[in-house]
Amino acid sequence: MGSLSIWHWLIVLVIVLLVFGTKKLRNIGSDLGGAVKGFKDGMKEGDAATDAAQQKIAEGQTIEGEAREKVDKSAS
Repeated sequence: MGSLSIWHWLIVLVIVLLVFGTKKLRNIGSDLGGAVKGFKDGMKEGDAATDAAQQKIAEGQTIEGEAREKVDKSAS
């Protein structure tokens, strides 16, 4: 059961095209592209929030989450 040749892959591609059709495959591709774009945008927003938090720490300001943790620990 060696590796598949180019002809095997072409036959598989033709069968997939016949089963799903080009329009459905195009829609799947555009949906997948939109999901990847949304993921990248989300990662950029997360990086911006992390950078802002690190800048506040460098300036000596406390972050709300840190202040709440310190208050909760001292109340215990």
